[in-house]
Amino acid sequence: MQTRLADFIKNSPQGQEADVILRSCVHCGFCLATCPTYQLLGDELDSPRGRIYLMKQMLEGQPVTQKTQLHLDRCLTCRACESTCPSGVRYAELVDISRDLIERQVKRSADKRLIRYLLRKVLPNPLLFKPIVKIGQALRPVLPGLLKKKVPAAVKSNNLWPESRHSRKMLVLDGCVQPTLSPNINLATAHVLDALGISLIKSPQAGCCGAIAYHLNAQEEGMDAVRKNIDAWWSFIEGNEIEAIAMTASGCGVTVKEYGHMLRHDPAYAEKAAKVSSMTKDISEILVLELENLQQILNRKKINSAPNKLAFHSPCTLQHGQQVRGHVEKILQAAGFELATVSDAHLCCGSAGTYSILQPILSRQLLKNKISALEAEQPEQIVTANIGCLLHLQNGTDLPVRHWIEILNAQMSSVNV
Repeated sequence: MQTRLADFIKNSPQGQEADVILRSCVHCGFCLATCPTYQLLGDELDSPRGRIYLMKQMLEGQPVTQKTQLHLDRCLTCRACESTCPSGVRYAELVDISRDLIERQVKRSADKRLIRYLLRKVLPNPLLFKPIVKIGQALRPVLPGLLKKKVPAAVKSNNLWPESRHSRKMLVLDGCVQPTLSPNINLATAHVLDALGISLIKSPQAGCCGAIAYHLNAQEEGMDAVRKNIDAWWSFIEGNEIEAIAMTASGCGVTVKEYGHMLRHDPAYAEKAAKVSSMTKDISEILVLELENLQQILNRKKINSAPNKLAFHSPCTLQHGQQVRGHVEKILQAAGFELATVSDAHLCCGSAGTYSILQPILSRQLLKNKISALEAEQPEQIVTANIGCLLHLQNGTDLPVRHWIEILNAQMSSVNV
């Protein structure tokens, strides 16, 4: 694709990145077949190729309108197009650059600005988020049906965090909403790793991965959260105390893996950020390397009944963002579970961070389609690998939805280790 970027952007780092990305697009249209919003709306401007044309026009200095903003807002940033693209177009990065520019040029209405501000300030802040959730959960029995479904039921922690007793250690990120809404995910991870001779530790100073603010076009705010996490983890890394940073929420994982790229122009943090990214692994990437040891533990249990049938939803941030595929399925099958076949498994469930709040109509359509695919073979439970997907899927089904690591931990807990 030929480009003639406008003077206001062409010599900036963002402009140079955008120019390379735009030039890599060959207009082939393969992305249309895997774009969830194009599948729903049939409008090319709601496809990656169409949005690339809109972004190109903006970057070349043509007027930017609310229409351009609307089509970019509708993008889930699921990155299915990146998995499909034969030219390796870094579409998500181009969208981040363009959304930041549009936010400065097209003013949103006061109510939309307020919603985005509250999402940025409440969700990443446990001091605000946790009491709000607790109030909602206390009122849940008297809430009307639709609102009641939006408030997840309270979850109690099952047991204590295992003590740090092994020479092998890994860090884990608690994240924003996960400790409040599903505290047993990281707890289950700690017990699974403990059984494998690995201690999972936390840094209390670490907080939000930065994704919420960054993808709501408050990019400097997001990068401040990134720097805070790097500072919180650096002493562990510098002292060679840990061998990896384990991620149990794939949405956080894809972001932390990109810290090095996000801070590549920051002289104080570029090297540290690259190191953090290189050490970050989804928990499935860690466990698939420990599969032989895991299998030995599981073999101590005789499964007398037929294996439970699970439907696994692979989050976009795992299969497209991190390009991690097949690991969870391999681990669950090794643990004795039967996995349902899920059609259109590459398509987004509609959660996509804050998308389900900001684009509720499209999100609900995607959820309905995803639940239909997940329930087609009548599984007993649905499992996933990201807290946002978990909560969103639970809104669309009566089947229990859990993180797959919780299911694995329950299976391992019945074994005498």
